[in-house]
Amino acid sequence: MKALSKYLLVALTMFYASSRLNAQIKPVIPGDFADPSVIRVGNQYYAIGTSSEWAPHFPIFKSSNLKDWQQTGYVFDKAPDWTSGSFWAPEYYYHNGTYFIYYTARRRKDNVSYIGVATSKYPDRDFEDHGIIIEHGKEAIDAFVFNDNGQLYITFKAYGLDGRPIEILGSKLSADGRKLEGDLFTMLKDDKGIGLEGQSILKKDDYYYLFYSAGACCGSKCDYNVRIARSKSLQGPYENYENNPVLQENSDWKCSGHGTFVTAPNGKCYYLYHAYHKISTVYTGRQGMLAELSWPQKNGWPVFKELSGNNTKNLNIKDDFSGKVLGNYWQWDFRNSTPNAYQQKGELHLSGTVNARNPSGIAYTVRPQAINYEMSTEVLNQNSAQKGLVVYGDANAAIGIAAIGNKVEFWIVRENRRSVLSSSDLATDLAVELKLSVKPDLSIRAYWKQADMKWQELPVEKTPSIDFLPPWDRSPRVGLNFNGTANQAALFSFFELSYTK
Repeated sequence: MKALSKYLLVALTMFYASSRLNAQIKPVIPGDFADPSVIRVGNQYYAIGTSSEWAPHFPIFKSSNLKDWQQTGYVFDKAPDWTSGSFWAPEYYYHNGTYFIYYTARRRKDNVSYIGVATSKYPDRDFEDHGIIIEHGKEAIDAFVFNDNGQLYITFKAYGLDGRPIEILGSKLSADGRKLEGDLFTMLKDDKGIGLEGQSILKKDDYYYLFYSAGACCGSKCDYNVRIARSKSLQGPYENYENNPVLQENSDWKCSGHGTFVTAPNGKCYYLYHAYHKISTVYTGRQGMLAELSWPQKNGWPVFKELSGNNTKNLNIKDDFSGKVLGNYWQWDFRNSTPNAYQQKGELHLSGTVNARNPSGIAYTVRPQAINYEMSTEVLNQNSAQKGLVVYGDANAAIGIAAIGNKVEFWIVRENRRSVLSSSDLATDLAVELKLSVKPDLSIRAYWKQADMKWQELPVEKTPSIDFLPPWDRSPRVGLNFNGTANQAALFSFFELSYTK
């Protein structure tokens, strides 16, 4: 009876969570898409977001209505030579027929975050990197560009020297957008230690309005929110709004922040920002959200109205590798692996090199958009390499199922050590289908089958959880996995990711 009561409680909890998911405000760009920046060119919108340690770097999305988005590409297929990682907070800007990306990355020689710039004649391809544009203090991140009556300015968050607090600094920007001019000036200073970053600026009537984010941005204990300050001069001094914060936690979303504005053809102003969903939190990351900004009265303070994405498109992925090019949703941990992936004749060939300190192997992954999903694949070849599916947080935190020789293994990497949770001998030397199932309670189960068999679960004494996976600043990824020698490869006939009710 107790077991039945426990089952009913779990079922009711999951039903309640599902009901909330159906009724709530929906993201416009589901899944991990932090620090978004948005522009409009004609009737098309383009958005770019943080990619952190995933390659390719800085995903680009396109939309005609701000609520339905399709990924079109990335800024960089290969990391610029000066960088080592932490590809954060890109600023999208269009000026004089050129698309600019002002982006944050760590400098290779000292691992300090600074701001670089890249340009293209196209919104979503062929970006050329021009190196560092802002090198300042202990860290310079979160660029934002503002055109004030024809004069370009660039602003950024800075950790200063000599015990100075965090500041939002500004500088004139050259007409070609590629170098600073004149002296830096302080726009806002974090004297209270609340955090200060992710700024955007609007000019309305007699005031410059500085929107910024305060609090802890990332992780399960975040408390991010959006605030406003204003001044009659771009350089300040700025007065904080007495009713701050203006965008914060609600019944379904938390840690809202770090966005940019775009004006629609009808004159309405919209804010694309990120937030964590309260149920899936760090397991789906900071998702792309939309709000409308309005001004109730002249020289008054603006208000936000949170909007819902359409999400009418089927979010499931079913890739049979029949196309000429790989899907642009695939990403990998570029610091710990170098994959070689290509598809031909309905097969994906995955191989490559792995960092010696990486026990998880190559994770060739996509962004999950919920925490209730199943993914499956078929491994076509048999060798001693690890070939299968993975839920991947980092090189030292992953869990998966793999065909290895004549066995199938349910494996886990935790604290940089790999262990086998369960294994079984394969029935034949034919291809093997593999499946991982993740539930809203974060439990994960592994299955396999061959030929006409039914799915066989790999039994474990205690069902494992993916609760140990998320890094501080990004969500886990899910997808295909390979770990083998240079002359080995994994061959897959399909990859399917579906979200369960």
